[in-house]
Amino acid sequence: MKALPLVWAAVMATAASVCSQEAASTSPGALIVGRAGPAAASTPTVSPVAPSAVIHTTAHILGNLSDGTPPPPAPPKIPFIVPRQDILATTIHQQGGRTITIQKIKPIALPSMPEPGLPASDVDVAAFVVRAAAYRATHPSIELICAGATVYHSKTSPARSLVRIWPYGDEEPVDFWSSADFGYLSGFPSFIGSDGNARSLFMMWTNADMDREARSKSMRGLTYNPPEIPEFPAGPASFAFVGKLPSDRIIASVQSLHDLYNNEFGRLKAAYEGRQRANLQREADLKAHPPQPKNIVLNYWRTETPAPVKGAAK
Repeated sequence: MKALPLVWAAVMATAASVCSQEAASTSPGALIVGRAGPAAASTPTVSPVAPSAVIHTTAHILGNLSDGTPPPPAPPKIPFIVPRQDILATTIHQQGGRTITIQKIKPIALPSMPEPGLPASDVDVAAFVVRAAAYRATHPSIELICAGATVYHSKTSPARSLVRIWPYGDEEPVDFWSSADFGYLSGFPSFIGSDGNARSLFMMWTNADMDREARSKSMRGLTYNPPEIPEFPAGPASFAFVGKLPSDRIIASVQSLHDLYNNEFGRLKAAYEGRQRANLQREADLKAHPPQPKNIVLNYWRTETPAPVKGAAK
């Protein structure tokens, strides 16, 4: 599968990156920051994180995690039966091994549309504004993380992900490399971050097989230029921003995603593998038992008023 258009080799070759990772010796509320490139310091320096990114909660998933288990069957639909005496005309067509029956039927009396309700005239707008402000103060809004990821795989190196996040508001998109396999960070809609705030995750991702891409280009006499992936230390998943550091809010979101990955890796991996097995099983079932065309019946009636005939007596 081709990679998402998140990779620009020229940009990656010249962009500065900032690595961020959580270490066992680092106290909550601190972030290890090290600059990559020839000017990098020999040892990373520890910089404090803004209050919005202070770690005081164990990042965890909210709700159920999709693991490939099929949902319960939907209840049977109530059949729509037209009495024989209400069928005015019938036309039958054959298409693709199925029968399509089109029936003109007597008009069915449908309920009239309700009149639009009038707004209440006794609403205390000022009191409502106060109540709304009090509710927002005790119920912070849920941040939506919109992300796209390309997960690079190779037989000679672990999976590495290039991720782009589109923040809401006026902030520019943020790119970062990660040692986490972002394919595992799917199958759940929301989670609690390391800062205690609830977040929703909407992500599209794809796999990129670098070995297969290199073989494909070699067969056509071309050279495969893989992306420049930064080096990551062994241990918990870490990340490296491309370009300048984003806002503290974005750093907190990215850190929370990685804390979630590290905290629930076993569960995320098992659910991902379950979804993969379920997909393979569905494909095998479709090949063994391909869906058969079903006969359908289409009912209609006319409601328009016929045009007056010219010259007719009034």
